Amino acid sequence: MGSLCTKCRSIRMILCGNPLSQYLSHKSQIDEAILSVLNKGWYILGEEVKTFEEEFAKYIGVSYGVGVGSGTEALHIALTACGVTSGDEVITVSHTAVATVAAIDLAGARPVLVDIEPDFYTIEPDNLEKAITPKTKAIIPVHLYGQPSNLEPILEVARKYNLRIIEDCAQAHGAMYKGKRVGSLGDISCFSFYPTKNLGAIGDGGMIVTNNSELAQKAKLLREYGWAERYISHISGWNSRLDEIQAAMLRVKLRHLDEDNLKRIHLAKLYENELANTNLILPKHRKNTTHVYHLYVVRSKYRDELQAFLRNKGIVALIHYPVPIHLQPAYEGRISCDNTLSETETASKEILSLPMYPELTDSDVMTVADAIREFNNKGF
Repeated sequence: MGSLCTKCRSIRMILCGNPLSQYLSHKSQIDEAILSVLNKGWYILGEEVKTFEEEFAKYIGVSYGVGVGSGTEALHIALTACGVTSGDEVITVSHTAVATVAAIDLAGARPVLVDIEPDFYTIEPDNLEKAITPKTKAIIPVHLYGQPSNLEPILEVARKYNLRIIEDCAQAHGAMYKGKRVGSLGDISCFSFYPTKNLGAIGDGGMIVTNNSELAQKAKLLREYGWAERYISHISGWNSRLDEIQAAMLRVKLRHLDEDNLKRIHLAKLYENELANTNLILPKHRKNTTHVYHLYVVRSKYRDELQAFLRNKGIVALIHYPVPIHLQPAYEGRISCDNTLSETETASKEILSLPMYPELTDSDVMTVADAIREFNNKGF
């Protein structure tokens, strides 16, 4: 979180996310699951991983799950399984975690970045066709902050141009789009289990899900050196394996995911009620979807001042994400994007993520809201 002022050290902090509280809320079950793995003596790609793959795939509503080392590696492997390689182009957004674009880079392809919808921060479907070239192989819609992308028109464009859809579901475990869980609508989909996610591990971890048996088998080969049998590589691959301890504890947390998401939705509604009369722009909810509020992201033209004010009150609000990927040093001038990503660039200057996690109390939300009202009363 960085260094804190002396005043902040003396007061109770309200964190933006709190994976420790998530562990403590399920501590006895998680400890039991981990101890069971330790006593079995099989720590990589064993029965816990296999069972978790099956359980998670069933939860999403697909036939296959492939556990891997991280969400970034899930995207990299999914792209490669779809045949994306050097010289190809993949369309996605600049307003996302850098992992989305890093995975395209790892696959050797060229990221092509388009602008977002201003209300939902997800890819604007109307921007897709003008970004398609003969080199385009796939589209990665990112279900950002727990909000599903508008998948129906995206899928229509993909069918028209024979493109793969790779859903980036890293922030949207359990979110629904028109009655189906995100991750079940594209050709192949990717999840992260980073500790702060709605379904978070105690380290890194990821999952690829799909209904396509060929893609699933290719992903399994790619995650472990291309082995169909041990030590015999049938294709070039990597080491990206989900370990047994992570799988065991994720199985515990999966059983509580829907309940935890409902808590997030309750807290989001409380924020909405309490902040309705402030100057903030509050999150909008796409019709016929379930937003699972991985993050509760508001907007303010005085974002930096508000963030500093809250921090002085012991409230940690973060920015997801402060610099669009096309403007970051590693990618600036090296990737293809619209002439202007105006919605992306404007949003990056105004967005702020308020504290949001299932163990956050109603009282904590009221404290945050009171502080924001106090800030507004200062004339901001």
